Amino acid sequence: MKVIGLAGWSGAGKTTLLTRLIPHFNAQGLRVSVIKHAHHQFDVDVPGKDSWRHREAGAAEVLVASSSRWALMHELRGAAEPRLPELLSKLSAVDLVVVEGFKREPHRKIEVHRAANGKPLLFPDDPGIAGIATDVAIDTRLPTVHLDDIEAAAKLLLRAAMPVEEAVAKSTAMR
Repeated sequence: MKVIGLAGWSGAGKTTLLTRLIPHFNAQGLRVSVIKHAHHQFDVDVPGKDSWRHREAGAAEVLVASSSRWALMHELRGAAEPRLPELLSKLSAVDLVVVEGFKREPHRKIEVHRAANGKPLLFPDDPGIAGIATDVAIDTRLPTVHLDDIEAAAKLLLRAAMPVEEAVAKSTAMR
């Protein structure tokens, strides 16, 4: 199992790029999972539904299952936010895990940069950035691909992806 991150400012197009890459990887026969970091309180449950009511009542975890999918919701209830290694350990084995966010973790990342966003590049200050997907020319030695070149972006992600064990070891050493 390998892991690669997508890092960039809000509005740069990380999610858009990822939703175009996943079908490309699937067509190549690769199984892909995603870990998405949210900077705010979010809900994957519908207020008023049974599972929401169970969480609101104080359940530590609520697992919802159907013939189509299952989802496990874990409430932190004041505990520290889990770091990337802990979250990686919760996933089933796949070929590639793409991490959207967690830009302070030391795993390898591809920076997603959109000029119209008006934000500075992250790569000069993040040694974990192994390449850039962008819509403008950038003066760097790092490999760059255009945001709309899905095949080139996919190749860049696969080349830069690192074994999960290596990502976990780097993160653990950072503590």
